Amino acid sequence: MSEIKKAVLAYSGGLDTSVILKWLQDTYQCEVVTFTADLGQGEELEPARQKALKFGIKPENIFIDDLREEFVRDFVFPMFRANTVYEGEYLLGTSIARPLIAKRLVDITNLTNADAISHGATGKGNDQVRFELGAYALKPGIKIIAPWREWDLLSREKLMAYAEKNGIPVDMKHKQGGSPYSMDANLLHISYEGRHLEDPSAEAEESMWRWTVSPENAPDKAEYLDLEFANGDIVALNGSRLSPAQILTKLNELGGKHGIGRLDLVENRYVGMKSRGCYETPGGTIMLKAHRAIESITLDREVAHLKDDLMPRYASMIYNGYWWSPERKTLQTLIDHTQTCVNGWVRVKLYKGNVIVVGRDSKTDSLFDSTIATFEDDAGAYDQKDAGGFIKLNALRMRIAANLKNRK
Repeated sequence: MSEIKKAVLAYSGGLDTSVILKWLQDTYQCEVVTFTADLGQGEELEPARQKALKFGIKPENIFIDDLREEFVRDFVFPMFRANTVYEGEYLLGTSIARPLIAKRLVDITNLTNADAISHGATGKGNDQVRFELGAYALKPGIKIIAPWREWDLLSREKLMAYAEKNGIPVDMKHKQGGSPYSMDANLLHISYEGRHLEDPSAEAEESMWRWTVSPENAPDKAEYLDLEFANGDIVALNGSRLSPAQILTKLNELGGKHGIGRLDLVENRYVGMKSRGCYETPGGTIMLKAHRAIESITLDREVAHLKDDLMPRYASMIYNGYWWSPERKTLQTLIDHTQTCVNGWVRVKLYKGNVIVVGRDSKTDSLFDSTIATFEDDAGAYDQKDAGGFIKLNALRMRIAANLKNRK
């Protein structure tokens, strides 16, 4: 008899997690609680409830939660305050959703007095690490059931056979020839893996992309946006104050219309292998460009450079699943402190896949002093003679080394 009496399953209602639901019932003989998160993936979630009911899940054990505002406010925005990019390109759309899912899995475990949590992440990927590190950080004694590390259903054919044997509905896209893309979507991005993308030399099919038009087919007329920032976060778009989720939703729509935010990347997974994925992050691409623009006039030089030094490490913490770690929390405190002066507005131009900053200002926190920076007469605000001594002192070590070399 299994020691697991009740398990909370991260459940999408798709083929994999539907198979896992039945497998948990068969293998562990346990009660299953399903949790489906609405992170803005744009899919109808009610079918997940109906599928769960079909397999005997009690109505009170089915959780479908709208987490869109919490996701953007408490996870996406804090990450963008650091201008976070993994390996120079990836805006971490999948990575940043996992700590929230882990948090809610633990919350539901506590609410339902469950013994374990279960997820559909494979043993080859990053998500198993992210889910489980988060769960252990928030509930150290939690038990984890990771079917892909336990079962023998390690091929599409075996999954399909198990599903058909147990009366699990199989979508037509799974029945048709060729595997579907492995996709993950939320308000920040949509990702694609698998199929011919496993050949890093093959160009992605145009029909694959869902959120963005190709830059070639984007409008021939540019569109301007005004973004207002308060404490490092966007609070208004074109003069209209919106909630965090509303802002990102609108930026996705506008960015997608102009072909912004496509990425084709071979990345280094935490488990050690390289993986090729394609991403659409239209709103996030606009946010990053605009945030760096407002920081350019409001942040002290050394503070900005310190943030740039720390950012890759912060990005790796998120990518590798350490959102709930003490080091990430410590670093977030520093980042958030730097953002108290990041207030003002940025104007960007969207045109055929490009986000072009055309203006920025801050009435309260701008460090840009035109009386000093001007190429015209500055009326003595800056004494150019001072630069001579500054340069000579900074050259001192190099002058000493050169003199030594010459004597030799």
